[in-house]
Amino acid sequence: MDKTTQAQSKYYKDTAERYDEMHGHDLEHQYAIRIIIALSKMIGARSVLDVGCGTGRGLLCFLESGLSAQGLEQVQELLNVARKKNIPAECIHNGVAEHMPFADREFDVACELGVFHHIRNPMPAVKEMMRVSKKAIFLSDENRFAYGGTLRRLSSLILCKTQMFNYAYYIKTLGACHRYSDGDGVAYSYSVYDAYDELYDWADQIFFIPTSTKKSRKAWNTPLTNSFHVLLCAIRNRFNA
Repeated sequence: MDKTTQAQSKYYKDTAERYDEMHGHDLEHQYAIRIIIALSKMIGARSVLDVGCGTGRGLLCFLESGLSAQGLEQVQELLNVARKKNIPAECIHNGVAEHMPFADREFDVACELGVFHHIRNPMPAVKEMMRVSKKAIFLSDENRFAYGGTLRRLSSLILCKTQMFNYAYYIKTLGACHRYSDGDGVAYSYSVYDAYDELYDWADQIFFIPTSTKKSRKAWNTPLTNSFHVLLCAIRNRFNA
């Protein structure tokens, strides 16, 4: 485990007991959860996997909605908090998103709520979500392309399209390639759009829903460069619900 991973693990351990209090105001994910539940029921999904379920806030919402829900989390301290809630023990699993302990196509739906911007390379986790889910994948997370002023947003797009973003971010962060805050711990530059190419081949339909609490600017390119929080919805077999 490298120093950055150790720092993030320590952050979760130190904040586990007050994590819900610290992040209970994350309205973006609360909004995303309601959309995920509605769309899951629309396509006839009955089971959902919450990847990186943390203290079980999202998992509990899925269970209360009538879905058969399971949660996967690698930080034991967060799982300890989840187990204190009204969540059946068999619904909570200890494991990592990159190597999920589940069978192929075991779930109708797989989702993540603000987890992937804490993973240095989320693509193995995305591929695991593609493996274990049958009907849909939902990513509720950050979108780097909507951060900062107009010039910065356009620069991020251009750098990513020319495959120069990682080099630029390395220089900007003086080699750290991540940021750290007392409110979020270790975080990497991330956008749900990063998973588009992989999910395009897996899904029949992909669409994006802005979930930022602030109203997006009036522009044709919302949510790409106008919503810092976005819900990516990848739907498969939508006509065979």
